[in-house]
Amino acid sequence: MATVKTVKINSKWIEKNLIEVKAREHTVYVDQPEASGGTNKGPTPLEYLFASLASCFITIGLIVSRQKQLKVNGLSVDVEGDIDYDVLLGKSKEPRAGFYKIKVLVKVDGELTQQEKEEFVREVESRCPIADNLLNPTPIEVVVE
Repeated sequence: MATVKTVKINSKWIEKNLIEVKAREHTVYVDQPEASGGTNKGPTPLEYLFASLASCFITIGLIVSRQKQLKVNGLSVDVEGDIDYDVLLGKSKEPRAGFYKIKVLVKVDGELTQQEKEEFVREVESRCPIADNLLNPTPIEVVVE
């Protein structure tokens, strides 16, 4: 039987563009740069998306390396992507609100051949829930209270 876990956060608007997010006993802040009307007290939602993807790759990489007893000494992940701000600002409806492409650069420091590193990263990607949700349409149910 599958192990299903519910992941939940609560968030609320504080001031200007500052948003407080509570995840379990942790509080993080999402904000915009001052030039965009924010207070610059935290990363933007887009930066958190990339942080989620990168940290998920590393977390799953640690799980896979332990399970397969691979000699991985270090993992780092850089993520970047281009987005058309005119859509999110309501100035245009095309081409889309999301990123055109997301590029993930995974650096594996370990006693592995290039082929072993590539196989390792492919398995990590296949098991990363954040990557899966970005690669595959996931229904979003929006309820207004």
